[in-house]
Amino acid sequence: MLRIGEFSKLSHLTIKALRFYEKEGILIPDEVDFQTGYRFYKTSQLTKAAMIKSYRQLGLTIEEIKEIYNGIDKKKILISKIKMLEKQKEDIETRLSIINHILENDGISYQVTVKEIPETIVCYSEVKVKKYVDMMKIIPSLKKECLELNPQIKCTKPPYEFCEYLDKEHKETDIRIRHHESVVSMGKESMRIKFKKISTTKVLSLFYKGSYDEIGEAYSFLMKYVEENNYHINGLARECYIDGIWNKKSVDEWLTEIQLPII
Repeated sequence: MLRIGEFSKLSHLTIKALRFYEKEGILIPDEVDFQTGYRFYKTSQLTKAAMIKSYRQLGLTIEEIKEIYNGIDKKKILISKIKMLEKQKEDIETRLSIINHILENDGISYQVTVKEIPETIVCYSEVKVKKYVDMMKIIPSLKKECLELNPQIKCTKPPYEFCEYLDKEHKETDIRIRHHESVVSMGKESMRIKFKKISTTKVLSLFYKGSYDEIGEAYSFLMKYVEENNYHINGLARECYIDGIWNKKSVDEWLTEIQLPII
């Protein structure tokens, strides 16, 4: 039999850790002298101590270790841990790629981040405008028509509104645009007002400040980022207009978020 100090040395677990595992019921001393409080372990318990230490190094929680020793399939728990670690690895690689991109493009003010847009219902409309800036004039009328059809309709909080450009090439005039606004429920439709559900979407996000005429520069930067980091585009780019002609006097203060769906 080994006293707790001896067992601590052989198992490479601190006495504090051994007392904690005893309290949690996953590594209980074989004997306890209730007069002195001394705890004694069998040498055969060293194997279990090594396995618990290994599980903890793999990132398993105490509850997960308890489940294993209570008969839950160990493979199920370890496979779940693999998925979690793979997600962490993906997140780390994403952060590293962003850091490297910033370092390589230190003179450029753009910064790309990865975001996940939750599943949502949108009220949407497809229109054709003469110039890109004309879209800002049409959006209020689309919102008004939607509210007239659906007086009880409510937008999500936080709000989410964006436009997609449907033409397969850049056009100077007669531009086809689809406007979306996130709402809490489906509603009544018309020739212009439609509803649909958009699934959860992973996007690259970039904020651009300035005139819409110069936004191509931001798109160029974003596409270079896609290529350098081996992303695959999975849908039309979304433009979210945060500040614009409706609340800023100078075009230099117009702020647009470009979201590019990826896989």
